[in-house]
Amino acid sequence: MSTSGRKPNLLIKETSPYLLQHAYNPVGWYPWGTAAFEKARSEQKPVFLSVGYSTCHWCHVMERESFENETVAALLNKAFIPIKVDREERPDIDRLYMTYVQATTGGGGWPMSVWLTPELKPFFGGTYFPPEDRYGRPGFRSLLLSIELAWKQDRDKVMHAAKGMIKQLEALSLHKPEETPLQEQVFHDAARVFTGQFDGTYGGFGNAPKFPQPSILEFLLAYSYYTGNHESREMVFFTLRKMASGGIHDLLGIEDQGGGGFARYSTDERWHVPHFEKMLYDNAQLAVVATEAFQITGESSYADLAKDILNYVLCDMTDTSGGFFSAEDADSFPDRTSKRKKEGGFYVWTQKEIGMILEPLERDIFCYIHGVEPGGNVTDDPHGEFTGQNILYIRHEIEAAALKFSLPVETVRKVAAGARKKLFKARTARPRPDLDDKILTSWNGLMISAFSRASTALQTQHYLKAAVKAADFILATLYRKTDGRLLRRYRNGEAGIEGKADDYAFFIQGLLDLYEASFESRYLNLAMTLMDKQIELFFDNESGGFFNAASDDRSIPLRMKEDYDGAEPSANSINAISLYRLADMTDRDDFRQKADKTIGYFSTVLRENAPQLPCMLKAAMLPHYGTRQVILAGGLENEKMKEFRKTLGRMYLPDTAIIHASGERNETAPTFFQKSLARKSVTPSAYVCANHTCQLPATDGESLGKLLHETLPR
Repeated sequence: MSTSGRKPNLLIKETSPYLLQHAYNPVGWYPWGTAAFEKARSEQKPVFLSVGYSTCHWCHVMERESFENETVAALLNKAFIPIKVDREERPDIDRLYMTYVQATTGGGGWPMSVWLTPELKPFFGGTYFPPEDRYGRPGFRSLLLSIELAWKQDRDKVMHAAKGMIKQLEALSLHKPEETPLQEQVFHDAARVFTGQFDGTYGGFGNAPKFPQPSILEFLLAYSYYTGNHESREMVFFTLRKMASGGIHDLLGIEDQGGGGFARYSTDERWHVPHFEKMLYDNAQLAVVATEAFQITGESSYADLAKDILNYVLCDMTDTSGGFFSAEDADSFPDRTSKRKKEGGFYVWTQKEIGMILEPLERDIFCYIHGVEPGGNVTDDPHGEFTGQNILYIRHEIEAAALKFSLPVETVRKVAAGARKKLFKARTARPRPDLDDKILTSWNGLMISAFSRASTALQTQHYLKAAVKAADFILATLYRKTDGRLLRRYRNGEAGIEGKADDYAFFIQGLLDLYEASFESRYLNLAMTLMDKQIELFFDNESGGFFNAASDDRSIPLRMKEDYDGAEPSANSINAISLYRLADMTDRDDFRQKADKTIGYFSTVLRENAPQLPCMLKAAMLPHYGTRQVILAGGLENEKMKEFRKTLGRMYLPDTAIIHASGERNETAPTFFQKSLARKSVTPSAYVCANHTCQLPATDGESLGKLLHETLPR
């Protein structure tokens, strides 16, 4: 979109890439804030709230169709106070009004369109609206006219309905906690639901569109660990393999150069046709699941998948400062002569293009393996975006190609790898998708966890360095030492927006994972400090659970408690796990009590609809099945200590907190253990402890692994 000769609106002063995308719309957008609220109240106009994010395909479509339309803009400016919000900057606003949209329409998504009273109470909403009536949706212009008329003629009725809706939203968000402890059957029932939803042909859960849903995958791995049910973990392994071979996975990842990683979701059931935007939070969580699959099975394919994701993040999504960027757009120009962006333009190929880049044998082998067809390989394309195009996927394995072409397997493997490198190089000449280069504390916390955990499982030092650099960047730029609070967003040298519950929750989890990978006590101490601050700002001492916005935040009419583990886990679920971990690491029983109270608050949801909170189920397993501590005593550079750490890195241990203690640094050991430590020198030993009691120490990695297997929860 050309901005030549256009006058910017108020969004030009914002930092968010999404808001800046709309800064030259003829719509007189306001950012969320006092100026907009006061104007709505003084002029007694309803607010039109539009919420989206910079890499959202349908957000771009609605902008082209409606927000760039002078007639629609004039109507919005005359009858409404239009406010634009980046959901990634303000998840609290997004969650409040998305709950309203889901409750009143039965669905949700972005762009989200909600009409509010001047007091910010919702009275009508939806998602994408086309400019004219189509797709079974009312046209946006006619809808604006209808709402304008209703506001003029039936304002009292509208205000009454909005007031009632806020009360309903409050009732949805706030309820009395259950006193009765959860029973084991809750876990079994949830696993049975997921088994019923499992797609045994293509992996994943439910029908198209298919999302990766890493919270479900992590629950099923934990459930298998605690119960011995191997069927649940096999569903995870099968799903990972199917996703890794599908078009949702960028198959042109090259080590130390870039590419790879996963798109946000697949529009079809086969994982073939993705919605091409790549999100940091998806890739962070999938890297963790792949790492856990490797720890459980020892199969190199899962390690390779984790490496592919992390290579993508290091090469394409990491700032020189160490922070991780947020996302890459779904839409891009197919080549440098194109005037219009297309969905997946950077990623798709015609067979002719491939033939111009590769030698004949390379072309034939590559096209056979990756399902490339002369007329394109996309059969499910309702909008005609991919006519004649090929989305790369694994149609045939290397071994099948070797048989097809009567060549040795290793020869075919080398030819295919060489072809991928050539196509990757050719793809770099295309215009890249737009990058959302803001750095979010919450999503960086998830990626710090991924790098930290992969560093121990894969014994890869540069992953640990990446985690340390990112954590130190957050602490240097987004941690306000004057009052101990986190900020949410950094971009172009400017940090802003008070941190939300997920910023604290995900970053604290990242610090705990980084502590277990590095044993730098400062990360554990900071995790404790930030948890105390989060409890002060967000915790409901009366009923339990964490609100999504701080107690002193006056910018939204209602604080809510997240009760859904979706594309991102809820702050409450992650906090419950971290509180139990901190209790085991520090002997602070108040942390354990807060975790118990959080699970107690959500126990009704867990009993009635446990699949809604798979990550919370994983948290609830900790007190039910019991937790352990592994305390490593001795110098970190000792060879025995390195052996212990290598053994622990290879094992999947969701119930185990790992702590380092030595004569110099025994402050990081639990109180009950400190008394037994020598003050000056400790022979390298590994203690497995539970319920304040420790087994006889292990003196080598093999005996430690054996001891951990012998003390499994089942």
